[in-house]
Amino acid sequence: MVKKTKEEALETRNMLLDTAERVFNEKGVSATTLADIATAAGVTRGAIYWHFKNKADLFDAMCERVRLPMEALIAAGAGDDVTDPLGELRKTVDYLFHKVTTDEHHHRVFDILFNKCEFVEQLGPIIDRDARVRRLFRQRFEAIFNNAVRLGQVPANTNVPLAVNAYVSYTKGILRSWLLEPDSFDLYRDGLRMVEAYFDMLAVSPALRD
Repeated sequence: MVKKTKEEALETRNMLLDTAERVFNEKGVSATTLADIATAAGVTRGAIYWHFKNKADLFDAMCERVRLPMEALIAAGAGDDVTDPLGELRKTVDYLFHKVTTDEHHHRVFDILFNKCEFVEQLGPIIDRDARVRRLFRQRFEAIFNNAVRLGQVPANTNVPLAVNAYVSYTKGILRSWLLEPDSFDLYRDGLRMVEAYFDMLAVSPALRD
């Protein structure tokens, strides 16, 4: 009986996260209330509070479902024992673009993050969590790029923080552009080619050197 109760609780939690994805995507994050999500899910607000402390907690859990596998891939690629850091970075982008184009949860969550999440004062806790995640990702990207420098995959005088900022801006720009206009190009095929263009630039551009 206890096992069944846990399974049911998990099923309800996932249903609430699925519903939150849809409502956030339709209304935007700041305009969405827990009451909106409860109504769409056919439950009371109390049922939501059983699983989540507040809207920020629910939002973070929704993001974690797609973020955690990405974090694991990036963390693995940042290890000092990795022999092909840029290859691991390519695998991460491949995974991301494939998931966003084939999995509805990834598509909705990234569309919410890039296009439906207004960075306004009332969303302070959500903005703070997003900033912490972005800092963590940048730290790991810097570890990957430093390893690439150490292994001779990129020039020794590469300005790593600058190269990382360019990489993050470039890949996020590709993804956001596709989410706004998915018919404008094939994210998985052409998006990966665009990322390869960045790596070509990384190898030769004087602007990315100290």
